[in-house]
Amino acid sequence: MSNDESPGTSAEHHGRVSLQNGFVLHRRPYRESSLLLDVFTLNFGRLRLLAKGARKNKKGLHALLQPFVHLRLSWVGVGELPVLTAAESMGSAINLNGPKLFCGFYMNELLLNFLPSRDPHPEVFHLYGNTLIQLAADDNIERILRLFEVSLLCEMGYGMVFDREVTSGQPINPEKRYVYRIEQGPVENGEGGSDTVGGATLLGLGQRTLNDPDQLLEAKYLMRRVIQYHLNGKPLKSRDFFKQLTKSRPS
Repeated sequence: MSNDESPGTSAEHHGRVSLQNGFVLHRRPYRESSLLLDVFTLNFGRLRLLAKGARKNKKGLHALLQPFVHLRLSWVGVGELPVLTAAESMGSAINLNGPKLFCGFYMNELLLNFLPSRDPHPEVFHLYGNTLIQLAADDNIERILRLFEVSLLCEMGYGMVFDREVTSGQPINPEKRYVYRIEQGPVENGEGGSDTVGGATLLGLGQRTLNDPDQLLEAKYLMRRVIQYHLNGKPLKSRDFFKQLTKSRPS
């Protein structure tokens, strides 16, 4: 994404921050008329803001402070809950409908779980914004999500090995099957089995060329296992909700 900023562009003076590139990841009501916002910003990372009176202003601030809208945010305060002072849109909302909308919420939940509070990650910020744009434009949502997951884990220090077998150091063979040990990497497994992954899938993930439906399904189960491991088994609400929704739809 464009519109890069240096910390000097968004001046922080006596706890006041102005015109910071950001997205709302999650919001919830607070007291009678306000909102609590979990936001992801370019220069200040993930933080929580209090939007006073935002719920009273249904057509203005309340409508603007939605996920998937690229915003300029201003706030004041140096404590745990700074107060939002202004928000303006940097363009129309990124249009996500149906399954794509739930994919967007899934990405938001991953960021809420993996990003440390107030720790800038500009590479992740641009990854997120660009992935939202891809998600709106491309129907291959499984491929988009897998590549987002791999890139996010790499940026957060959990990079995965896709190009070599870790015990021998030999290059991954696309014709062979491997057991993926999360703390190490792929280990060759000639017997196959439900917990193995094909070498072609590993190479596709590593080279960002994954397209084959069978490989995408393998990659989905692999990445689910890896993410659950790094979240210490914490369930993801967006994933569970999407499962329930798809099960309840009439066939």
